[in-house]
Amino acid sequence: MKFLLLGTAVVFAGAGIWLSRSSALPKPTAAYQQGSLPAQTSLTSTPRARFTPTPPTRRGYYNIDVVGDFTLPATKRLIFSGAGRNLHVQQDWSKLFRRGFSSIEQGRMVRKEEIWSDGFPPKGWHSRLKQSQRAIVLYGDYFVQNFGLDWARESTHASNTTYRVLPSPNARPSRNTVYQSAMELQGGCVGFGDCPPGGMKSTYGMMFIDIENDMGKVGDRQEQANLFTYLFRTIKENVSSQTEVGAIGPYPHYSMGYSRKEDYQATPEWLWTAKAQQTATSQQRGMPNDIVGKSFADYADFQMPGNYYVYPDFDYTIDHSANNGRHWLASLLSEQEVNGKLSPKRRIAWQWLFNTQSAAFDRSIEAENAAPPAIAEGMGVFYWFTGAYGAVLWDDHWDLTPNTRSPNDLARGGTGNDRHYACYEHYVHGLWRLFKHHGDVFNGRETYLNENTECSYDGGQTWYKYNANQLKTHNLPFVRAIVNGDQILVAATQPYAQPGKSGSVMLRYVQNGYQFYTTIPLKSDEIYVGRATMRP
Repeated sequence: MKFLLLGTAVVFAGAGIWLSRSSALPKPTAAYQQGSLPAQTSLTSTPRARFTPTPPTRRGYYNIDVVGDFTLPATKRLIFSGAGRNLHVQQDWSKLFRRGFSSIEQGRMVRKEEIWSDGFPPKGWHSRLKQSQRAIVLYGDYFVQNFGLDWARESTHASNTTYRVLPSPNARPSRNTVYQSAMELQGGCVGFGDCPPGGMKSTYGMMFIDIENDMGKVGDRQEQANLFTYLFRTIKENVSSQTEVGAIGPYPHYSMGYSRKEDYQATPEWLWTAKAQQTATSQQRGMPNDIVGKSFADYADFQMPGNYYVYPDFDYTIDHSANNGRHWLASLLSEQEVNGKLSPKRRIAWQWLFNTQSAAFDRSIEAENAAPPAIAEGMGVFYWFTGAYGAVLWDDHWDLTPNTRSPNDLARGGTGNDRHYACYEHYVHGLWRLFKHHGDVFNGRETYLNENTECSYDGGQTWYKYNANQLKTHNLPFVRAIVNGDQILVAATQPYAQPGKSGSVMLRYVQNGYQFYTTIPLKSDEIYVGRATMRP
């Protein structure tokens, strides 16, 4: 048995050595002290698919068939808004639905087969996509370019934005209103050939609004809150009752890809909870009294806490354990742990398998760095251990032409078709490992332990329940578990561990009549998934 060094303390940790830069672990409470251990139950490791990832020499391509068929549980949603559906859609239009995705964003749909975008479709035409398989992202340009609503780009325009021109003999028709921008969404049913009799209602399954107008100077906060509340109330009036609507913001809390101790003391951000109230001019601009006292969150069906990565998150050569250190898994988990407590709304995150563009970080000017294999796979596994409802796999590129560098790619330093897309293969592999083999666990009756997952790092002498920040700052293995009846499903990894490093961590679940103990094997930074039947 080898040991773990924690500052000056020596702690036994199974067969591996994990090093921490922290001086000491926080003391466990007396309730977690453990003397002699009961018998352990072995976890059954989840298989890994055998495949050869697309080599770095082949760009703008990924193999969607690195795994076989599997579907997402009915309780979860995964939207494909990524790149390269064109690589396989002509051979099998339904392939993504058998690789874990539940819906396709409209920009990736096949014209005249899945969506009709050229006027009205022929009589009797219907999309081959079910409503649950359709999604749309509406960016700020939809509101700015089509309706002249500069507010959607810059919040300081809120105080001169028109809600609705009320009918009157002297009123001039105008499309430059929030009402018009939301009302015209009802025509979404035309593109699918399924408008209800006698009227229109949008028949997308999911609708995501991406108005990021509050990142700089916010003008009148009350006007901003009023407009978001009114916009979403009006959208909800013009979509099907089966359409779920949410937005990248407002949100309860946003950590910008960090995972800090102070995030766990956060309170909901003002725009999430602010109630609509009339201002000196809002009623003249058409704000109705019936939204007074309501908030954006009252109308949104889900919240969207999530994070994009920058290159340092993928760098295995640097330290990630500082409180403000960037850490791929701590940020993925903490955003969900924090927001899950701040709002009961279901959670859907944006996920991107490349670094986002940020001049503030090294090697992050363009999205040229793909998530390393364990990180891409881990995003497809650990995220679903948080109790999240869904995710949107997003990319800034749509169609891919393998090994072809377009002028746009060259101008941006090599992106799009010039990217190495094997990260998509590892991501789908993570989904396959989780949902192909354990989809039955996600039946709506499961309990997500999150930071209540209880582990020992000293061979069972002491036990701790850590949030993601605490695991990061103590450089410990990450373990998360889901319990459903007598079934326990576990994911574990040692983030950023080097090849050849091995070790273990213990987990226990001593609740609801169970006395379950087990040891989890760890190898380098691989993603471990295992399951066991617990005995009372």
